[in-house]
Amino acid sequence: QYSFKEVFGTLVVQKQLFDVVAKPLVEDLIRGKNGLLFTYGVTGSGKTHTMTGSPGDGGLLPRCLDMIFNSIGPFQAKRFVFKLDDKNGVDVQCEVDALLERQKRDAMPVPKTPSGKRQIDPEFADMINVQDHCKVEDVDEDNVYSVFVSYIEIYNNYIYDLLEEAPFEPIKPKWNNCNTPVRNGDFIPPQSKILREDQNHNMYVMGCTEVEVKSTEEAFEVFWRGQKKRRIANTQLNRESSRSHSVFIIKLAQAPLDADGDNVLQEKEQITLSQLSLVDLAGSERTNRTKAEGNRLREAGNINQSLMTLRTCIEVLRENQMYGMNKMVPYRDSKLTHLFKNYFDGEGKVRMIVCVNPKAEDYEESLQVMRFAEMTQEVEVARPIDRALCGLTPGRRLRNQAFQEELSRKLEMRGGPINEETEEQSVAEMFLQSLPPLPSCELLDVNDDQTLPKLIEVLEKRHKLRQMLSEEFAKNVLTFKTTLQEFDSSVIAKENYIQGKLSEKDKTIARQKTDLERLEKKIKTLEYKIEILEKTTTIYEEDKRNLQQELESKSQKLQRQASDKRRLEARLQGMVAETTMKWEKECERRVAAKQLEMQNKLWVKDEKLKQLKAIVTEPRNEKPERPSRERDREKPIQRSVSPSPVPNAPPVRLRHRRSRSAGERWVDHKPPSNLPTETVMQPHVPHAITVAAASEKALAKCDKYMLTHQELASDGEIETKLIKGDVFKTRGGGQAVQFTEIETLKQESPTGRKRRSSPSNPDPAEDATDSAWTDVETRCSVAVEMRAGSALGPGYQHHAQPK
Repeated sequence: QYSFKEVFGTLVVQKQLFDVVAKPLVEDLIRGKNGLLFTYGVTGSGKTHTMTGSPGDGGLLPRCLDMIFNSIGPFQAKRFVFKLDDKNGVDVQCEVDALLERQKRDAMPVPKTPSGKRQIDPEFADMINVQDHCKVEDVDEDNVYSVFVSYIEIYNNYIYDLLEEAPFEPIKPKWNNCNTPVRNGDFIPPQSKILREDQNHNMYVMGCTEVEVKSTEEAFEVFWRGQKKRRIANTQLNRESSRSHSVFIIKLAQAPLDADGDNVLQEKEQITLSQLSLVDLAGSERTNRTKAEGNRLREAGNINQSLMTLRTCIEVLRENQMYGMNKMVPYRDSKLTHLFKNYFDGEGKVRMIVCVNPKAEDYEESLQVMRFAEMTQEVEVARPIDRALCGLTPGRRLRNQAFQEELSRKLEMRGGPINEETEEQSVAEMFLQSLPPLPSCELLDVNDDQTLPKLIEVLEKRHKLRQMLSEEFAKNVLTFKTTLQEFDSSVIAKENYIQGKLSEKDKTIARQKTDLERLEKKIKTLEYKIEILEKTTTIYEEDKRNLQQELESKSQKLQRQASDKRRLEARLQGMVAETTMKWEKECERRVAAKQLEMQNKLWVKDEKLKQLKAIVTEPRNEKPERPSRERDREKPIQRSVSPSPVPNAPPVRLRHRRSRSAGERWVDHKPPSNLPTETVMQPHVPHAITVAAASEKALAKCDKYMLTHQELASDGEIETKLIKGDVFKTRGGGQAVQFTEIETLKQESPTGRKRRSSPSNPDPAEDATDSAWTDVETRCSVAVEMRAGSALGPGYQHHAQPK
């Protein structure tokens, strides 16, 4: 179900439809307001019939024309008083210019028949024979009016002038044997027109033919001439299907009379130009039903596209009004909506007649049409238009007519016009009265000698007077004739001069028209070039945007790659520096360990040689002696590798190690469990930081570390070990210690151990000694690592690897 303001049945007459729909638009037109009337529907639903009508029953268009001329008939201006310009404006010409325009029109080779004597074409005579005599009641009688009509069609989204005088066949042009158009004067393809915007932001068709009409018959004849040129074609749904949107435009120009009520005011701002557009839309159709191919298919596509744009514009207007939005209405997507942009912006009323065909095949399309038409009722675009105030007294025309009639009546009362015969008699009488009176001519006696001589004398006097008057009259006639000849010669000279000036003006006008045509052609060419340049500019701008986006993406990619490269280089440099430091310390540790191992082996060999020498040099009956503890103590002191600790014993030879700077600082780590006895050799390290527990703060200030460790040996004696190492920073921000050597100090008692009594088997003793020394000199790597930020004190991790 759909609801509309008015629904008409199938048997409605044209008059009822006109009274409801079109009559208010005509009344607004005469009051100076614009109007727009659409007929919309599926193809074959009766749109053209509604607009044009049929013989005996005229449609909306002839009834609108009849109502206009019935209303303004006695108030129309003479031809060419109003003159339209090429910029959608109107000017008022003075009576002299309008008279010259009319004379030029009458002097044309094919003179126009006056509207009163025009022979109406019987083909449409019945359509305009409207007997209703409908008219607008409150017409301003102090204005003069003039009607201009134009007829255009929008075909394939191009605008063509149907009133243009061009010999062409729109449907079937002439072709030669080569399937190309014949290039002669018989076939001239129609030129599409351009939409322009005037100074009041109203859209108009540039170069469109606009004809001034003075009657309904003349206006409908112009419409019928253009209707024959309209594009129609035979489809499966309609024998004469409209293939274009036709627009019949009625312009009404009106201007007030001057204060005397004689002439039209020449002020341009007092002119009002209103417009009524009657639009017969092409029918929406589905190509699968019309079986359209080729040109018909392309026409149907353009028709449906323009109707879809019309729907979109109305929908956007509806959304803007209902929801307070400010969406842009896409007028420019179609020439149909672009032409009527001002109506949608609120410059006048818009009415739509929806034609529905109750065929079952049109059911789906009719639903779409009615859904759209119902939605358009919610759009309100009309707004008031301010008109310029004239400021003159109303009723000027009637008062002027009454004054002229009264003036004529007074003149007639004062003497009025006199017949020529009466005038001639009065002149003769006046002439006879000026002559001497005749004496009595009656003869009473035969011998009367006085009567006849008196009569002869009087007649002679009269004859002389007549001759004198005749001579004077002849002189006056000659003088008047001379004066008249002089006047004629002067008039002829003036006429010749005026003709020369007119010919010069005509030549100037013709030259200006030629220049104007040339400039118009140049303007069209430049507009075409501008359009091409705009399209090219759009393409180049799109390419530029794409290239800029591609350049920006590649620049960002290069920047990311450069930052990744820098970050990778910094990471690699850090890894190289760390690896280099690590391997340098590893090499130093291995070199130190190898040197210590070689010294230990050399010392073991020296001890073995000393024992062997003692055994060899000792007498056999004597008990073998073990080297004294003094010598035993001296030996470990000789292999001390610590450069900086200074023991209380006499100085011994230092082992050579990797050179260090003289400013090395040590961390002397002495746990509280050490024995405070003087029997054990205690090393002395100057400038050392002595701590009872290793801390990160102490390690951060030094580059050497020494741990003093005491324990009971296998023989029950106290053994002191000095564990030494290097301090370096870790990647996590803490400190790490890498141990390089262990120095052992041992206290022995001379009576605490017994020598072996059996010298016969030296090999096991030698092996035991060797294994003992080997056990003493067992190498291990001990690492102490403290995590940065630990609040629980240093953590110890011991790792032992025999070397």
